[in-house]
Amino acid sequence: MTEYRHVAVIDIGKTNAKVALVDMDALAEIDVRTTPNTVLDTPPYPHFDIDHLWAFILEGLAVFQKSYGIDAISVTTHGASVVLLDAAGGLAAPVLDYEHDGPDTLAAEYDAIRPDFEDTGAPRLPMGLNVGAQLHWLLRTVPGLRGRVAKVVTYPQFWVARLTGVACTEVTSLGCHTDLWEPELGRFSDLPARLGIADKMAPAYLATDRVGPVLPMLAQALGLAPGTPVFCGIHDSNASLYPHLLALKSPFTVLSTGTWVIAMEIGGQAGRLDPARDTLINVNALGKPVPSARFMGGREYEMLMRGENIAPTTDDIETVLSRGAMLLPSVVPESGPFQGRRPEWTIPEASLAQGQRAAVVSLYLAMMAETCLRMIGAAGPTLTEGPFARNQFFLDMLAEATGRPVLLSCGSATGTSIGAALLTRGAGATLSEKPKVHPPLDMSRAHALQSYAEDWRQACGSQIAAAHSA
Repeated sequence: MTEYRHVAVIDIGKTNAKVALVDMDALAEIDVRTTPNTVLDTPPYPHFDIDHLWAFILEGLAVFQKSYGIDAISVTTHGASVVLLDAAGGLAAPVLDYEHDGPDTLAAEYDAIRPDFEDTGAPRLPMGLNVGAQLHWLLRTVPGLRGRVAKVVTYPQFWVARLTGVACTEVTSLGCHTDLWEPELGRFSDLPARLGIADKMAPAYLATDRVGPVLPMLAQALGLAPGTPVFCGIHDSNASLYPHLLALKSPFTVLSTGTWVIAMEIGGQAGRLDPARDTLINVNALGKPVPSARFMGGREYEMLMRGENIAPTTDDIETVLSRGAMLLPSVVPESGPFQGRRPEWTIPEASLAQGQRAAVVSLYLAMMAETCLRMIGAAGPTLTEGPFARNQFFLDMLAEATGRPVLLSCGSATGTSIGAALLTRGAGATLSEKPKVHPPLDMSRAHALQSYAEDWRQACGSQIAAAHSA
């Protein structure tokens, strides 16, 4: 395995794009350049400004090479995007913004041909969030497109193709609710054939595969060493997951918290998932299925706490537990494991002081997270990252409700750029840095939280039963 000191990472997020240089000895970004990822709202439909991004990428690579030297290049981007290439390797059509609602106009047609959830693990999503729906709409509505398309590539691999001339797809992006991939079998679904493009799907690689060197003329223009390698690249959520795959033994679960709280199970015992409860199957960097579940926990926290960030005191917690104060789901009822249910307080909401409210909200979010973990058959410790990892009472409740240890990242070797850079170490890599263990509670508090968790589950069951009988 070749060791690369400086890895340049092309990191295209939905809102902003960056080029980062990662020092592999320190596993840290030592230089970063950023730019907005602009959507051009011009005909034929809203699309990404590929020309701007490419010029930005080339400028960043040239600067990094001159200042530090680049030993290898990797790529990570947001999901739900696909690129149609013509015979010359250029764009056969602009790269559609997946938040455009055009695909919804042909939803009924698409629903008639899309594969079953049982095969793909992909729930039906609006707009262009299912890449298959994008492809169906584009092929049906853009004049002459079908004849122009020579290759279909996933979005990170579009940039790889620009750098190397090699067209490919990659399993984490194919497994990102596209309808194009069967995670359990590790192969394309029947959808490309139903769309008439099975022969145009670029071959599927693993994220850790070395695709090829930078094109000679491009390397010369940028000052790169001849043969500078480019790795296949990865979907951004999986880039964040990848360091944990290298550091931890399965089974374990990663609970990523932010606007969305996403539970990703590694090596557990997931049963049949229910797409109506916001579960799905992703695919990790090693090509393995990752049962996942989600809810909008960060958004719910903001709504419930009205912009304030308060830590409950010991007295607040004791008061809430003694009163059995609960918030039942769902604060954002359009998503998550209790879709269609409206929030319900078991005591008058106005009777709670702000610190007590913070305690109830932490308990609610922890129980929602535990529900997600239970739905995907989570086993082993739960590594929690993001803003909720700083909420001690949330972590206490999560540990007691699940009955399993809660782990916390040490802070380095995290983030999309670091995860993408680690791909250059190959599929057999390991990471020595281990997470911290959230400390256990005293027996009295632990029993109180365990009892609360059981009461919350029963109250949710009663709530759902009452709604069904109404």
